Amino acid sequence: MKIIKTKLEGVVILEPKRYEDNRGFFQESYSKRLWEEVGLKFDFVQDNHSLSKEAGTLRGLHYQKAPKAQTKVVRVVTGAILDVVVDIRKGSPTYGEWISAILTADNNRQIVVPKGFAHGILTLVPNVHLLYKVDEFYSPENDRAIRWDDPDLNINWHWSNPILSEKDANAPLLNDADNNFEYGVNS
Repeated sequence: MKIIKTKLEGVVILEPKRYEDNRGFFQESYSKRLWEEVGLKFDFVQDNHSLSKEAGTLRGLHYQKAPKAQTKVVRVVTGAILDVVVDIRKGSPTYGEWISAILTADNNRQIVVPKGFAHGILTLVPNVHLLYKVDEFYSPENDRAIRWDDPDLNINWHWSNPILSEKDANAPLLNDADNNFEYGVNS
């Protein structure tokens, strides 16, 4: 497995080995043993699967507050997305900074989104199936979002008029968000 570090501490892109032949391919998308050997130690408790029917569907920027914060490992099974991760840990040297990566069924990439980071995706094609593992159960009372088009974040989504849920369209800006992450404390 190849690990690509990003400018955001703990946010990494994974490229699992894929073995292909005339029948198709095989890959281990998750191996606790292999992941722990490279320092990725998580106790996953839930797998989630979403379908976005239309290109230009934006989901995010989402996170769960501590003590129900989640680490996510995201991958695309069908289609392609622009995946965006934002550091929301107060006091972090990269607070408010973001990275983006293209994840597709063909490029085989996964992204690790640690606690203390907001996460969003934009579908680039129709009928995108997204799978992600989390290390904490969904907690509606701790579920939060940040505005996808926050001018202070200045995220380049490469899409001018995305399809949004009401929750995402009305989410607060980062500076107004209900966020209890402190760098080095609960992230």
